[in-house]
Amino acid sequence: MAIEGDRPVYSIGAVARMLDIPASTLRAWEDRYGGITPARSSGSQRLYSRAQVEQLRYLKSQIDAGVSAADAHRLLSQELGAGHVPLAPAEPQPEEGGTLILIAEKDAYAADVAEYFLRTEGWEVATALDATQATLQFEERSPSIVVLDLLISGGAGFRLLGEFAKQARAQVIAVCAMDSADEALRLGAAAFLPKPLEPLALVSTVRDLLGKSALVGVRRPVRS
Repeated sequence: MAIEGDRPVYSIGAVARMLDIPASTLRAWEDRYGGITPARSSGSQRLYSRAQVEQLRYLKSQIDAGVSAADAHRLLSQELGAGHVPLAPAEPQPEEGGTLILIAEKDAYAADVAEYFLRTEGWEVATALDATQATLQFEERSPSIVVLDLLISGGAGFRLLGEFAKQARAQVIAVCAMDSADEALRLGAAAFLPKPLEPLALVSTVRDLLGKSALVGVRRPVRS
């Protein structure tokens, strides 16, 4: 599956963690109600868009408020039919301090740009420009998020992704100039972003994975 523009895609495991909804429930909603149907990669990986994550967040907020799952899906369908993007109510956001993001990037300039925008959001950032540095930083500093270029050190990012995901100590955003979303999610990436990275898309993806979506509480019209 080709990724459109700079839009991220998320694995079902990442969506389950972000929203505190079991993956089995997400699959059951998809089968029963069909309103939120993620795209499927050539390897049958579920690829959730950011809009779908926000729709699921809305469903969860309705259900947490006492609405049945069936009625929550009906409300979502009505909102979308009226041309709205229904979003969950805003929640107090914790301070960003204490969150470390590791950028493992083969291009020093790209790493500097990503670091600048992430630091602007208040996060601590570490960088690594090859696979050896990335492994050392990962082991020594235990980041919350890893932004991993799959082509670092001649393609070693695929191996690193599998190793990092297996340890389950951080969520990995895989980035690549090639369409590698299928392989990345299969290896355990929480999300995939195509390169060149669009800074705001990167920041939004990090916020999503940390449960701090900038879209929460904002109601906007659906784009045609």
